[in-house]
Amino acid sequence: MRWPGKPRGRLRSGLARLTAPQQFLLAGSFLIPLGSFAVLPFMSVLLHRQLGMGLGAVGIVLAVASLTQFSGGVAGAALAERIGLQRTMLLALGIRTAGFACFLPGLRHPAAAVTALFLVSVGAALYLPANKAYLIHRVEEEQRPLLLSASGSALNAGIALGPLAAAPFVLSASAGLFTAVTVLFAAITAGHALLPVEEPGPRADRTVGTGREGMPTGSAALPPFAATVLSLYVFMFFQHYLALYAVPRTSTTYYGLVLALYALLLVVAQPLLADRIAGLSYARALWLGFGAMACGMATLAIGDHVAILLGSLLICLGEIVLFFKNDLEALARSPRAPAVVFGRQRLAAGIGAFASGVAGGEGYQLAERTGRTGLFWVAVAAQCAVLPLFLATLVRGRRQRRAQAVTDRVR
Repeated sequence: MRWPGKPRGRLRSGLARLTAPQQFLLAGSFLIPLGSFAVLPFMSVLLHRQLGMGLGAVGIVLAVASLTQFSGGVAGAALAERIGLQRTMLLALGIRTAGFACFLPGLRHPAAAVTALFLVSVGAALYLPANKAYLIHRVEEEQRPLLLSASGSALNAGIALGPLAAAPFVLSASAGLFTAVTVLFAAITAGHALLPVEEPGPRADRTVGTGREGMPTGSAALPPFAATVLSLYVFMFFQHYLALYAVPRTSTTYYGLVLALYALLLVVAQPLLADRIAGLSYARALWLGFGAMACGMATLAIGDHVAILLGSLLICLGEIVLFFKNDLEALARSPRAPAVVFGRQRLAAGIGAFASGVAGGEGYQLAERTGRTGLFWVAVAAQCAVLPLFLATLVRGRRQRRAQAVTDRVR
């Protein structure tokens, strides 16, 4: 069933149907990253410049914290299955609030700062799968794209505005900033305590949708877990190294403008395109998403002002299609509870981000040494085009071998 009318009309119609808990969670999807990213992007500065930790130690701390935040989603999903979605969110936010409170003594003691960072990472790992699952709990299938896309837009808006709001205070008034963030999270936690405990849903008895030949829908494409690993792998090259590439060729002001336009497109376009993306076949969505990523990375290689802006916006479109469609497809294909699905997707994202970090540092350093940093983006563009095809071929061959084995047994 599709909502009538144009995308903007469908968006207004869908937002008008939101329940009070859904409205609260969408508001939280903005406020939580707003508070988190008022602090987390400045961790390297706090640990290195103010607390005197070596850069090597800082890198290890941040890498392990990031891996905990992503891969811990599996533990968050298991906890949600055991104690429920609302209780898991409440526990996660309590841990996260305690983490931000620990940043206050962490201004003087490195051990307290590291403890605070890991508490915040653990809280995020536990919260996110339960949050998404609660948001779509017992809603009609047609509402899922709107709710997930609106949540993603709110989250990205918070991520974009958090560092801007905190930048004037993070060094000059650190204690006040950490206190304000702690109070914000305490208030959000109290609000989650008022959410109703979710009603038990029917036991999972969904089967995977089938296409014309009786094969799973999108069977010629990648499994969502593998596609998510690849999506994050190629995307994090852009996330980690665009600043090093763009600022020397333009300016910090222009780079900030690019990031602002990127965030604006992400926030506005995702809900408007949600229904159209949901209606795409998975194979076509992967072609469009990885194709936009490949074109964007190749455009960055040109290296002038227009190319950096255009390439970034193409990558933004690829991010919108891939990240959103991967989650929808994972939900559609799995008979497990949504919290488990989202936990696995977080794990896939963590694997991709970690692999990108390992490969990207050496790759960009080599490109800088040879004076051909543009070729770094050409290499990433080639991976956007080749890796999905390579992995899809492996998956297709594995399925064909399984089907042949079944046929041989029947004979």
